[in-house]
Amino acid sequence: MQSVHTELLTVMEKLKPLRNPVLETKALRSPYAIHNSGISFSVKKQGDTVSDVRTLSNASTVDNIRSIFGNAVSRELIEVGCEEASLAFKMKGYITNANYSVKKCIFLLFINNRLVESAALRKAIETVYAAYLPKSTHPFLYLSLEIAPQNVDVNVHPTKHEVHFLHEDSILERVQQHVESKLLGSNSSRMYFTQTLLPGADCSSSEVVKASANSSAATKGTSDKIYAHQMVRTDSREQKLDAFLQPVNNPLSTGPTEMTTEANAGPPEGAVRPQDTEMEDVNDLVEMADVQEDTAMPGGLSEGGRLSPETVPPRKRPREDADIEVEKDDTRKDMTAACTPRRRIINLTSVLTLQEEISNQAHANLQEMLHDHSFVGCVSPQWALAQYQTKLYLLNTTKLSQELFYQILIYDFANFGVLRLSEPAPLYELSMLALEDPESGWTEEDGPKEGLAEYIVEFLQKKTEMLKDYFSLEIDEEGNLIGLPLLIDNYVPPLEGLPMFILRLATEVNWDEEKECFESLSKELAMFYSIRKQYIIDEANLTDSQNEDSDSGSTTWKWTVEHVLYKAFRTHLLPPKHFTEDGNILQLANLPDLYKVFERC
Repeated sequence: MQSVHTELLTVMEKLKPLRNPVLETKALRSPYAIHNSGISFSVKKQGDTVSDVRTLSNASTVDNIRSIFGNAVSRELIEVGCEEASLAFKMKGYITNANYSVKKCIFLLFINNRLVESAALRKAIETVYAAYLPKSTHPFLYLSLEIAPQNVDVNVHPTKHEVHFLHEDSILERVQQHVESKLLGSNSSRMYFTQTLLPGADCSSSEVVKASANSSAATKGTSDKIYAHQMVRTDSREQKLDAFLQPVNNPLSTGPTEMTTEANAGPPEGAVRPQDTEMEDVNDLVEMADVQEDTAMPGGLSEGGRLSPETVPPRKRPREDADIEVEKDDTRKDMTAACTPRRRIINLTSVLTLQEEISNQAHANLQEMLHDHSFVGCVSPQWALAQYQTKLYLLNTTKLSQELFYQILIYDFANFGVLRLSEPAPLYELSMLALEDPESGWTEEDGPKEGLAEYIVEFLQKKTEMLKDYFSLEIDEEGNLIGLPLLIDNYVPPLEGLPMFILRLATEVNWDEEKECFESLSKELAMFYSIRKQYIIDEANLTDSQNEDSDSGSTTWKWTVEHVLYKAFRTHLLPPKHFTEDGNILQLANLPDLYKVFERC
């Protein structure tokens, strides 16, 4: 049997929320009175003649805020409003500036004219105010959002008082940016309450002192706040100390072959070039600094596929003794194709067409990413990690380097330095090595290997003049390879791939059509020059003793990838559009997404 005392206690507990009905009714009706400024509200206790809350029908929103919350709030209000059609939302309302702060946040939020709560929106706005208000203080906020009804999820709380909505992160970010801009614009002056220092002074302790500042300087000198999940903590312009510590041994090749560098000084005097009218000799002209400007970008082509006179940069004729000094200067042996003292302007229509194709296929966003990336490290000879802004990318170094060398071969056509082999490499022996490799696909039906090797030597010897003049690929009369083109500084191609390159040079290049010949030959050279994992020592499969011997070799190829190849990617590579679809550039992580994961933990 339940006692009367217990029943009364139960009833008293149930009556606790209604002990102050005036305050409850005021708190319930006040937000709606502010939101509906065109309607008169009057709230009073039963039996009283004086209203606790009263607004006029012709009063504005600011007037209603003043009548309910007082002048301290209304005089510090800032009107806000923004709209984003792509997110299907519109916002308007009033917030207080940096001069107003209270111990508890007053947040009146209406979504589609309904009073609701949004913890995420409250936290986002208070994060902005944290940089302006004293610690543990909060602002007054009245916001009205109009969002497409189908984008609002009301089934979050049993009372339907809290809601979520579609594209919430994007909308919160947009609101944050707008509130931040409004606070920056109103932060030119601040109010502080001071006390009198001397007794009997005329100034009162409640006097308001305004510290005025130059509003224009304040707005110009400040910028949008960068939040933690948007902060980029690296600088692509900074350099590492090991960039200046070039490894002593050959960067990629592990063989005993040594190579020396020579600048391409052009053919001997009196020699006749096969291109005749299609190529102009400009040995008497001064080389401009930018190589790609000298080769004439596709935008400056005339209707006939030639360079128009307006696009050719003006050049000055040097003194007569200048050429003599350049000829005798020993420093030219360290020059690349980009700074050879003698450079030819290429007017071959086929080459200009290939340059135009490269330019048309370039992807602007990928180019910007490669230009401003920060190198993270090598995963393997084929893959590397790079950061751009707040994103981490996995890049296919093999494919990127192959595209880089192909573009250099096209844009610097017939203007390469020479990598001179210290010992001539017989084409016959290279061809035999390639035919012994299963990758060559040789079968008995193709005939004896010796006969094929002799045919390759004889065939390439017929192309010696063209290979030397256009690609600095030098073959002597005995059928020995003695020189390779110098494409970029401090880079030697992996010579382990030389036999297969010679075989493919004779079998995979289209020698019949001019444009197809230059294109396929450049692609074969680019494949040979690209860094490939089969020609790099695999550290995972080595024993401890072998690892000690290969430490220097591992360091050299990693140094080459970071400080030679990826450095060249910044300035020379025009990444084609298909790199965004074929998996050669993959996004692994994004900092804002990682913050979302950690917030859920």
